[in-house]
Amino acid sequence: MIERYFHDEINKKNDTIIYMAVLIIAFLFSLLFYLALTAGSGTVIFWSFYEIVFGIFFAAIAALLAGRLFRIAGVRPGLSWLSPARWALFVAYVLGPFLYNMGKSNLDVAYRVVTGRIRPGIVRIPSGLKTDFGIAMLANSITLTPGTLSVDVDEDGSIFVHWINVGSKDPSAEDICSSFPKWVRRIAE
Repeated sequence: MIERYFHDEINKKNDTIIYMAVLIIAFLFSLLFYLALTAGSGTVIFWSFYEIVFGIFFAAIAALLAGRLFRIAGVRPGLSWLSPARWALFVAYVLGPFLYNMGKSNLDVAYRVVTGRIRPGIVRIPSGLKTDFGIAMLANSITLTPGTLSVDVDEDGSIFVHWINVGSKDPSAEDICSSFPKWVRRIAE
């Protein structure tokens, strides 16, 4: 009985720490994003005083909403997301292979629109990812790339993708989303 009480108290403290970490990260990310979008329009360094105040206000609201959504959905992110190495990998992924493949896909879709050479279809990609976050990150990366749209996810983590140019009956993940699964595995798992 006493052990259970202490175990429950420790879990409550851990949940509070994780919830506060979510709030702080969401606040900082939202504030930095807002300030990046409004940079260069003010007199205090790059922003006006009112932009900074509104940025703090809206970032606080976004953080509270994010924290509430995490609690409602039952999502309990690990503290490993506070690791600078994961953030560095994420930034390298976005600025490297993701942007490169997005640009390449834009050119490919433009070519197919102009020439009319499309063979649309839905294909299955075995993701090989174990976490829901990893699967969601891969599905979103695929959807953000022109010419592909994530449609559904299987119980085993396979993603069904609508692809503008199906080249073979059984395409590999490399054919559709390049090295995205490898990067997402490094970042999210």
